[in-house]
Amino acid sequence: MEMTTAIAIEDVRREVKILRALTGHSNLVKFYEAFEDHDNVYIVMELCEGGELLDRILARGGKYSEDDAKAVMVQILNVVAFCHLQGVVHRDLKPENFLYTSKDENSLLKAIDFGLSDFVRPDERLNDIVGSAYYVAPEVLHRSYSTEADVWSIGVIAYILLCGSRPFWARTESGIFRAVLKADPNFNEAPWPSLSSEAKDFVKRLLNKDPRKRMTSAQALSHPWIQNHNNVKVPLDILIFKLMKAYLRSSTLRKAALKALSKTLTVDELFYLREQFALLEPKNGSITLENIKMALMKNATDAMKDSHVPDFLFSLNALQYRRMDFEEFCAAALSVHQLEALDRWEQHARCAYELFEKDGNRAIVIEELASELGLGPSIPVHAVLNDWIRHTDGKLSFLGFVKLLRGPSSRALAKGQ
Repeated sequence: MEMTTAIAIEDVRREVKILRALTGHSNLVKFYEAFEDHDNVYIVMELCEGGELLDRILARGGKYSEDDAKAVMVQILNVVAFCHLQGVVHRDLKPENFLYTSKDENSLLKAIDFGLSDFVRPDERLNDIVGSAYYVAPEVLHRSYSTEADVWSIGVIAYILLCGSRPFWARTESGIFRAVLKADPNFNEAPWPSLSSEAKDFVKRLLNKDPRKRMTSAQALSHPWIQNHNNVKVPLDILIFKLMKAYLRSSTLRKAALKALSKTLTVDELFYLREQFALLEPKNGSITLENIKMALMKNATDAMKDSHVPDFLFSLNALQYRRMDFEEFCAAALSVHQLEALDRWEQHARCAYELFEKDGNRAIVIEELASELGLGPSIPVHAVLNDWIRHTDGKLSFLGFVKLLRGPSSRALAKGQ
C-alpha cells in the first residue's frame, strides 16, 4: 500500500498495533509481521482463499436460509464481541471485510481490515465519522459513539443476509445518511412475512436507532434466534461492568427499584445474565471484585491495556469488601434502556412498581430526590420533580419510579423532561 501523508502512516501504524495486540481468536485474520521501507508499509497476514462474504451473498442472490444466516452471524458476532471486550471498535464492518479461509461451504469466516479501527475506553465516546455509508450507525453521524456502532453494522448485514436487500438505501450518500437517521427498515415485504418472529426480533434489536437500547454482540449470541444454534458459547460482555459501575454508585432507593425490576425478568432475559454470572466463576454462589479481575485476565490480550479496560476496574472498587449474589447481580447488570425497547416494557414496569410498593417505596422529600439524582442548585427542583412524588403519601409515583430506574441523566432533567 502506497503511503503518502503523515496521517496515513499513523493510521497504518495504528492498524498494525491493533492487529499485533488482538491475537488468538479463530474468526480473526492472523497477523504475522509488518515491515516498513522508505515508501511503503508491508503487512504480512494469513492467506484467505475463500473470497469475501459479499461474493457469497451475491452468488446466492442474497437469499440465505435462516440456518445459513445464523452460521454467518455467529462467527461475526463472536469476533466482534471479542474485539469489544478488548476495547477495540472496528468501525468498518461490512460483507467485504469478512473473508472465508477456503472455498469450502463450511470454512471459517475471518474479520479483516482494521484500518479504521480504534481503541476505546469503556466510558469513552468517539466522534469522527468513518465507515461505509450503507452500514454506518446513526450515532456515528451524530458524532458520539462507541462499540454499539459495530453492532448496528452487524444488523445491516443480518438484514441483507435474510432478505437480499439493504435496509437503508438512496441514490446519494446524503440520502443514505438521511435514511439511516430517519427511516425504519421494511419488515413487511417478502420474504419477511415468511421468516420466523425470532429472526425479525433479532434484526430489529440490532437496528435500534438508540445505541443504549441496542443489543450488544454478546447479548445477540444469547438471543433466542441464535441461542440453540450448534452449541453457541456466550462471551463475557463489557456492558455488565459498565452497568455494575452505575449500580454501585446508585443510592439505596434506586438499588431497591432495580431489584424490583430484576424480579420481573423473563427466562430469555435471565439466560444472558446467568451466562454472564457463570463466566465470572462465582464461589458459593456469589462474586467479589476478585472474580471480575480474574475473568478479565482470562480473556485479556495486549489490546486491553491500550484501551484502559483494567483501569475501569477502579470504578468497581466497592466490590472489594463485599460479595454480590446472583439476585443482586441481576439488579446490577440489567439494562433499563434495553428493557424499555421491548414491547412488554409497560408490563415489566407495572409489575416492578407493585413489588417496589410492597418492599422499597418510602416517603421521600423533593430535596432528597434532587440530591439522589445529582441535581445542581440552579435547577428548579420543585417544578422538575413535582410529579415524581405522590402527593397523598409523599412516596415515589409510578412516573418517578420509571425515571429513577433510568438513572441520573442530568441533561434530560436540566431540560425539565
